[in-house]
Amino acid sequence: MKNKIVIVGGGMVGAAAALKLAQQGAQVTVLEQHPLDAQAVLGDPQVDIRVSAINRFSEALLDQLGAMPLLKAARVAPYYQLEAYEQPNNSLLFDAADVSQTHLGHLIENKLIQASLWAQFAEHGIEVEAVNTLPTLIEQNLDSISLHYADKSYQADLLIAADGGRSPLRTLANIGVTGWQYQQSCMGVLIKLDAPQQYKTWQQFKPSGPIAFLPMRAPYANLIWYQDAQTLADMSGLSDEQLKAQILEHFFELPGDFTVEQKAVFPLARQHANQYSQGRLVLLGDAAHTINPLAGQGVNLGFKDVAALAECLEGLDDLGDSKALKHYERKRRTDNLAMMSMMDACYFGFSNDITPLKLIRNGVLKVANQAGPLKRKVLEHAMGW
Repeated sequence: MKNKIVIVGGGMVGAAAALKLAQQGAQVTVLEQHPLDAQAVLGDPQVDIRVSAINRFSEALLDQLGAMPLLKAARVAPYYQLEAYEQPNNSLLFDAADVSQTHLGHLIENKLIQASLWAQFAEHGIEVEAVNTLPTLIEQNLDSISLHYADKSYQADLLIAADGGRSPLRTLANIGVTGWQYQQSCMGVLIKLDAPQQYKTWQQFKPSGPIAFLPMRAPYANLIWYQDAQTLADMSGLSDEQLKAQILEHFFELPGDFTVEQKAVFPLARQHANQYSQGRLVLLGDAAHTINPLAGQGVNLGFKDVAALAECLEGLDDLGDSKALKHYERKRRTDNLAMMSMMDACYFGFSNDITPLKLIRNGVLKVANQAGPLKRKVLEHAMGW
């Protein structure tokens, strides 16, 4: 059987792919620039400013991979409600009770998700090698694929690029991308709240860009603030107290008092690879697609990639079979493109102050909130179902 896999990138998506494919019997090696001490990260009291809204599909995958028990023993925060609005009296509110569920998903720190997956590697025989340089060459033939570095080479039956939006493997393979930089950036602010555990995440659309509140395990929460790059660059230079004053001016629905703990500014980009596979090379997660983080769908799409790839490869004698990889590409490309386009429609439709559009979009939110079966379908899609 041709079942040797090399995965470049051990982030959340790469680590999930390693575990899922190892569970199916593959021999997996992960190449990573920054190998993790999983237990140290899981026990670290320092809260990560990077947080993901894990939907129910992703939660089920993490459970299958043995990660959820570790995460629940560390820090997770379930959310029951999700609200989107421009004006509070015309909001679209999703509630887990609408679909007879206990919760819509979990807000979890990225470093904990990654560490909870790495903690399973040894049990499944996954090897990890640290690489400190960029790869220099990919060579393919009918039977195998080789990845060369300056000092070492790796041969496999399947090579997986899970190495991020600036994927060196994608570049080496001459796989082009389409996309653009948005005119705005995004600031994440980790705050410590003087309030009990919160269970509703909300997002408000403003002409200058959306803002959002993500309740983490009490007493922490994450604020998301879209603005033009220069404004956020100036704000990142403010003291914590000065930034708090700006937050109080714009985030009027915060529960209780708070202190600013961390802040970071991220550029926004949309990017889609022209193809997800080439011979025995396949792209996963951000290497294949980066999306506007408006609804926190980025890592959820990556986890759907993992599940789809595993399904296409299950039971094959040759895990590098190009037909199977093209089947994965067809399954995921359409879904990813649809989600990217939906997020862009929301982003561009709301990030302006044009009066006719304001009337239309507030009317749409009000009608959508009363749409019954349609609202339920949208909520099920957001949950990953």
